Amino acid sequence: MNSYIKDEILLKVEKPARYIGNEINMVKKNPDDIDIRFAFCFPDVYEVGMSHLGLQILYFFLNRRNDTYCERAFAPWHDMEKEMRENGIDLFALETGDPIKNFDFVGFTLQYEMSYTNIINMLDLAGISIWSKDRGENEPIIIAGGPCAYNPEPLADIVDIFYIGEGEVSYDEFLQLYKECKKQNLSKREFFKKAVKISGIYIPCFYDVDYNSDGTIKSFEPNFEDAPKTVKKVIVKDMDSVFYPDKQLVPLIEVIHDRVVLEVFRGCIRGCRFCQAGYVYRPVREKSYECILSKAQSLVDNSGHEEISLTSLSTGDYTQFKPLAQSLIEKFSDKSVNLSLPSLRIDAFSLELMKKIRQVRKSGLTFAPEAGSQRLRNVINKGIDENEILNGCSLAFKGGWGRVKLYFMTGLPTENENDLLEMAKLSSAIVDEYFKIPKENRAKSISVIISCSCFVPKPFTPFQWQPQASVEEFIQKQKFIKANISGKYIKFNYHEPELSSLEAVLARGDRKTSKLIVKAWELGAKFDSWNELFNYDAWLKAFEETSLSKEFYANRQRRYDEILPWDFIDIGVKRDFFIREMEKAKNEEITPNCRAKCAACGAKCFGGGVCFE
Repeated sequence: MNSYIKDEILLKVEKPARYIGNEINMVKKNPDDIDIRFAFCFPDVYEVGMSHLGLQILYFFLNRRNDTYCERAFAPWHDMEKEMRENGIDLFALETGDPIKNFDFVGFTLQYEMSYTNIINMLDLAGISIWSKDRGENEPIIIAGGPCAYNPEPLADIVDIFYIGEGEVSYDEFLQLYKECKKQNLSKREFFKKAVKISGIYIPCFYDVDYNSDGTIKSFEPNFEDAPKTVKKVIVKDMDSVFYPDKQLVPLIEVIHDRVVLEVFRGCIRGCRFCQAGYVYRPVREKSYECILSKAQSLVDNSGHEEISLTSLSTGDYTQFKPLAQSLIEKFSDKSVNLSLPSLRIDAFSLELMKKIRQVRKSGLTFAPEAGSQRLRNVINKGIDENEILNGCSLAFKGGWGRVKLYFMTGLPTENENDLLEMAKLSSAIVDEYFKIPKENRAKSISVIISCSCFVPKPFTPFQWQPQASVEEFIQKQKFIKANISGKYIKFNYHEPELSSLEAVLARGDRKTSKLIVKAWELGAKFDSWNELFNYDAWLKAFEETSLSKEFYANRQRRYDEILPWDFIDIGVKRDFFIREMEKAKNEEITPNCRAKCAACGAKCFGGGVCFE
């Protein structure tokens, strides 16, 4: 057990195993033999962080280095935080129990914007200065990466260094440089001056932002000669040769996703116009069938997990999806290891394959039409029609499934009342498909669950310039849908629009929003993505006290010629492409997927992927 925490404290908190480490496959090293100590910090509770594939990859990737010890820290739940503050316990790493304030690096993964106040809280709990300008030579370097780092500006005054792209590419060069600078007793500033030359590295202190009188950005320029004017993301080109762990950390308590995770490819061919991940992870790079099967065997052998999950943005688009899934089922069926498939596109649905997967009927099937009307599905470039949706559901019902979950969004660009009404009609039509099937050939009962989120415009999408609906408008839309859904077989769930409105602010925020995040935390905001802890009033007061406008960041239409806070980052996909896609959205025009026809988005500048198939 972690000796840093007294037993009597652990006995006072919920789930003490969150804080003691010692999981199966945990890496143990002697810190005295290490040059670099790196704290991988996940700004949410242990169960969420330990379910994250990126943590598993980077943990073992960094620990494969003899000179580096990567340890983990998670956001303590409120009961543990109370005990830590009352007993003077700084935020510590699970592996050794050492305070992370004594490490060389404290690294945060930015998976969702509403974790930003947890980052502030973790720094404060660790005894680390919140503002980068206040951080002394003896404090850790704060580094951050992940999908939200593609707009790093809301944390630019807090985080020292951002890593833009995939971690396996530049971290070795980065850490080697740090080790050399450390041996020479160079200052942080001197290290930063050298590190800024490494691909994918963005260091905010080397850039100045100037603003127009209306609050928009006037200029964004480097203030150091070696800082690049644009920071290009780094990507892995060969997915078979890139590092992937042969084992996973196996938690001692139940976590969100307790299973072997197999990554099949990165990127996406689809081009849904609302989906940031679909663009920032381009181009598509697949792992070979043989490589995935080999990794499956080693991961199962080293973990004891009883389930394998295939992961990607659209697993059904993997070119060898069906033979891979069938091989995995055949390979592990006698070992009682199940295959779990993520949400599949309805046009990729394979009833024959799904029938082979044990226990699927217990959890039901999930589809994501996103919009109720065909018109609006064309606007967002979803690429499926109502017949495909109904046929897919009918196949599922004939196969014995009786529970279907459908994901939709409200507030999409150009959405009108008829689009919302079509969502309700589509739900009823799905129920009708069930009753068309003779009783003896269908499940005993039918349940259609409609889960409706609020559209959040994201950077690096065709919709990045679009206004978000106001909280009041979202509420009216939700009420309208609910009023038009009839029948006991349909259940309607919806997200809190207040939370989504803040997500839009932080997703498209500029450097000024750093003070908003810190002020919200000072007023009590943390664990914002947890409904029971979400404090909307704290955020509203933070806007008032910082003189920032929620409407400016969330509800304002942006011009095509406006300098956006993230424009200095190059993801390969070009601005002109996003403009073309936005204009096609206005005209309700579809763009074919990348395998059907290249849309000249620009991602082929990286090489590989479907661009060169």
